[in-house]
Amino acid sequence: MANLTHFDSDGHAHMVDVSDKAVTSRVAVAQGVVRMRAETLALISEGRAKKGDVLGVARLAGIMGAKQTAALIPLCHPLPVTKVAVELAPDPDLPGVRIEATVKTTGQTGVEMEALTAVSTAALTIYDMVKAAEKTMEITDIKLVLKDGGKSGRFEAGS
Repeated sequence: MANLTHFDSDGHAHMVDVSDKAVTSRVAVAQGVVRMRAETLALISEGRAKKGDVLGVARLAGIMGAKQTAALIPLCHPLPVTKVAVELAPDPDLPGVRIEATVKTTGQTGVEMEALTAVSTAALTIYDMVKAAEKTMEITDIKLVLKDGGKSGRFEAGS
């Protein structure tokens, strides 16, 4: 098992000291899915949801979520996020919405948690905006698919 850096030598949780780490360009990409009935997806795709533009609001929520990650995850460092892009794609084959978030920074630690938080926040927003139409939606498959930069280098899921 890899060394878990969020625990000190006594096993207590602590915030990792990154002050000696090099400042490098870093990027992370995460993905997730909101599965729903075809009728619910049609409400979203056709702009008929009573609360408004579901995908537009979810995109903004994902961006805001990435920027608030350090306030939500106890041991995350507050980072100067330089880019957050959230893409939402209706997929009738699921049926549902596929979500992908890309987060960038130049700093001493990575933005994996920010990318995962962006996807999670966007997914929860989709759920919130159409839960009146369907309460059985499922938020699934949230995962990191790419991380690059820093001492540990590049990670790509599945490679």
